[in-house]
Amino acid sequence: MARCFLQSSRTESVSSELYLDQSARYEIRDVRYEKMFSKILIANRGEIALRIIRACHELGIEAVAIYSEADKASPYLQLADEAICIGPAEVAASYLNIPRIISAAEIADVEAIHPGYGFLAENVEFARICRECGIIFVGPPVEAMELLGDKIKARNLARKVKVKVVPGSDGAVENESQALRFAAKFGYPVIIKAAAGGGGRGMRIVHNDITLRSAFDTAKAEAKAAFGDSSVYLEKFIVEPRHVEVQVLADNDGNALHFYERDCTIQRRYQKMIEESPCPVLDGRTREELCQAALRIIKDAKYVNAATVEFLLDKDKKFYFIEVNTRIQVEHPVTEMVTGHDLIKWQLKIASGQKIKLSQRNIKHAGVAIECRINAEDPENNFVSCPGTISRYVPPGGPGVRVDTHVHQGSAISPNYDSMISKIIVHQKTRADAIATMKRALREFIIEPVKTTIPACLEILSHNLFVKNKIDTGFVERHF
Repeated sequence: MARCFLQSSRTESVSSELYLDQSARYEIRDVRYEKMFSKILIANRGEIALRIIRACHELGIEAVAIYSEADKASPYLQLADEAICIGPAEVAASYLNIPRIISAAEIADVEAIHPGYGFLAENVEFARICRECGIIFVGPPVEAMELLGDKIKARNLARKVKVKVVPGSDGAVENESQALRFAAKFGYPVIIKAAAGGGGRGMRIVHNDITLRSAFDTAKAEAKAAFGDSSVYLEKFIVEPRHVEVQVLADNDGNALHFYERDCTIQRRYQKMIEESPCPVLDGRTREELCQAALRIIKDAKYVNAATVEFLLDKDKKFYFIEVNTRIQVEHPVTEMVTGHDLIKWQLKIASGQKIKLSQRNIKHAGVAIECRINAEDPENNFVSCPGTISRYVPPGGPGVRVDTHVHQGSAISPNYDSMISKIIVHQKTRADAIATMKRALREFIIEPVKTTIPACLEILSHNLFVKNKIDTGFVERHF
């Protein structure tokens, strides 16, 4: 394990609970709120690393980037104030290697680490080691991560604060016999879910006893491989739901605010493809109930920093809690466009000890934003990953268009990492205008010769049912 040390000049920025009793914490409160980090390390790569670098520089913070040998030629590293190589291309030896990342943080003498999304962003052990080493983790407290990172505990918390959850098992389902009894009680279809993770891993939808028997052990094995925990639970599968999530921020003083919702219904194999805000089928009353439900969960968990509370919305517009993502989301720019708030900056401010100097009525929601994730995948060949070198890259522009990316002409797309290479976000007054702008932007976007999901996104946006809001989470599988 990397050596842990803390210079005296850094103690004011470190989470006071490590060194001070409760009374002492309040004595320095006003001083603490005036502080901002001077230097942080970004424990990530690519688009989100560049996004955090830019937010840091606008706040006057020095940004230290880490990189693997596969990423050493990435131009965004030149925008960082410092860049440290942490190992070879393999993620286990670099971006998931906690000792090397902590060593880099200590060498650079940073006050905090921002994990971005993916990799170690929801890794409780990483957050705990940061705390033990006197480095602030830009994210929630370890205790909140442990609570909400376990989907079974999170479901119980939701029930406690009177938020509906999808009917499911009371705890982990230990064996096939228990699973069959649950299915007999609630009826098919049911869904098997990993208790410790997300992203579709360890998840199986089953429609009868035969498929349940075959899927149960497979789901447990996949959960063990992905998250180190084979625990699974069962839920009643809601037919043709929409996936809606609420963006929340909370500070160290118990203030928690929502920044409205995003609709993430367009998915493929549980991976989001297109997101928009607001959810086009929600009425004002249901929206308020949804957002308040999210806040009740966050407050009861004593959560701090950014979180996304996720729900399923059925055909009758009844919503059910499913999980909390204890990090910033890939689709956070959608919320930034419709609310005008920079969520990455808020993460850094909150982690440094600043209050959220807003009230809920200050947070307005204007217009419609849509995001398309552009992956280096071949839609005509079952979305197989397409690593390679980009020889021609022409991003879209014009009114209402934002592109978040780290690639450029000459970039090499590595097979070692996630295939997402760009995000296009558009913002217009109406949903129809936003769809038109996004389609125009997608047609302008040239990435060659690497295959991408641009054609697939165009097809979805042009589909009559998408335009009419008649979609659900199975839409892509059924129609494409």
